[in-house]
Amino acid sequence: MLVAGCSLLINVITLRFRIGVRITQGGASLTLRRDQKGTIMTVQSITKFFKACPEPPRLRFAAVVGVLLLFAGCTVGPNYVRPKAAAPIAYKESEGWKVAQPRDHLIRGAWWEIFNDPQLNALEEQVNISNQNLAAAEAQFRQARALVQSARSAFFPQVTAGAAATRTRRSLNTAGGSNISAGPDTDLMLPGNVSWELDVWGRVRRAVESSQASAQASAADLEATRLSLQAELAQDYFSLRALDAQKRLYDETITAYQKFLQMTKNRYEKGVASKADVLQAETQLKSTQAQAIDVGVGRAQMEHAIALLMGKPASDVSIPVAPLATIPPPIPTGVPSELLERRPDIAAAERRAAAANAQIGVAEAAFYPKITLSGSGGFESSNLSNWLSWPSSFWSVGSALAATLFDGGSRQALSDQARAAYDANVAAYRQTVLTGFQEVEDNLAALRILEEEGRVQNEAVKAAEQSVTVSTNQYKAGTISYLEVLVIQQIALTNARAAINILGRRMTAGVLLIKALGGGWQSSDLPSADNMAGNLEQGPKKR
Repeated sequence: MLVAGCSLLINVITLRFRIGVRITQGGASLTLRRDQKGTIMTVQSITKFFKACPEPPRLRFAAVVGVLLLFAGCTVGPNYVRPKAAAPIAYKESEGWKVAQPRDHLIRGAWWEIFNDPQLNALEEQVNISNQNLAAAEAQFRQARALVQSARSAFFPQVTAGAAATRTRRSLNTAGGSNISAGPDTDLMLPGNVSWELDVWGRVRRAVESSQASAQASAADLEATRLSLQAELAQDYFSLRALDAQKRLYDETITAYQKFLQMTKNRYEKGVASKADVLQAETQLKSTQAQAIDVGVGRAQMEHAIALLMGKPASDVSIPVAPLATIPPPIPTGVPSELLERRPDIAAAERRAAAANAQIGVAEAAFYPKITLSGSGGFESSNLSNWLSWPSSFWSVGSALAATLFDGGSRQALSDQARAAYDANVAAYRQTVLTGFQEVEDNLAALRILEEEGRVQNEAVKAAEQSVTVSTNQYKAGTISYLEVLVIQQIALTNARAAINILGRRMTAGVLLIKALGGGWQSSDLPSADNMAGNLEQGPKKR
């Protein structure tokens, strides 16, 4: 019977593996080659165990293969292959785009330093330190790492121990009670139990694989959150600087309007200008002053938003006024295929697909029987004096094989659910990739178009300024009315404001392009699967 059982075991194994055996006088070497992916596992130096196996050699072989099964086992479910995602050869909007040269200047780490703004650098560093959304994401990553260790614990036996003491007196008025001593009985127990479910079909291995991929996805989510917060702060910062530029424009315009109002009053006193001219000049001055005051609302809100991103109370943050006076620097875009390795959200989506793939193996393992080894032992006595003596010891060992014969299609439904979840995650991954390409193209187009628009708008500003000078001289000469001057002044102010808005949009588009490119992040920055069960207090390297 033992021979038949071992033969059956060998046949089951060889259905999924090719086994090579070399038996010598001093020991044995077995090589197990997986048919899928060519995975090779070898067990050597098992001389002592081999010599302990019974005769004939066929039983030796069966026993050795049985040990190999314990260590290697089978892993059901599909092996993960990264889903394919279409990537264009080049960005459509990159034609004519100025990129940084040489390529040694690719964005790395503190990407905001490319804007060469010390104030922005100081603000961005505070995001890593105090932002509460980032702290929450980091805590979620540590939770995911803890789940990896929880899944890995299933590789090991469960050991329990305890102690119990009972005092029992049985009734004498029950069947057979007259043959029982009237006194109470004492039972002292000190048991220990060991239970170990063999991971023959790879259920635990697939569960660990899934939890590791999920933890890596959580690490990528953390970096995506970090990048999003950093980019949001940079956008708010440049919006604030654009408001500072608007405030400076209004202040300069108010100064010019005050001089013009005084000139109009002087002309009115000399009888050259009408009272209507004075009132119109005063109205224009006051409305411009009101607009300048209104800028303060937007600036205060931007400053408060930056404080929130820094994880500080709004009252604790005060940013000095500094009008926006720079243009977006050249930003290296690379080739589209690099985007798959540079965006943390794409990496997170890909890792979720890997986790879902491993869950298929977990679901399929339920179709196979469970093999459990168990043992118990300890001491039991009715007297405290000999409780821990050797005659009071007891033990038992055993094994169990359990298989579900009928479940009404529950396991099949779970398997179908796992496969559908994998398909959904693959679709989400591909959609994330497409979204990444769209965001890069959008901001490349925005930078290219806004640069051209800014150039034309600056020419309009210069023309409007010249028009104001000419019309003012004409008004002084009495050849045109003040209403014509007022219209030209408003046109000049409107064009100057438009130029500032375009510059602010260009800076924002530059930030969004860097964000769309991943902010210098690389998928190689993800913690490896082997490190996922390490020190749970350590997260990914802060950037």
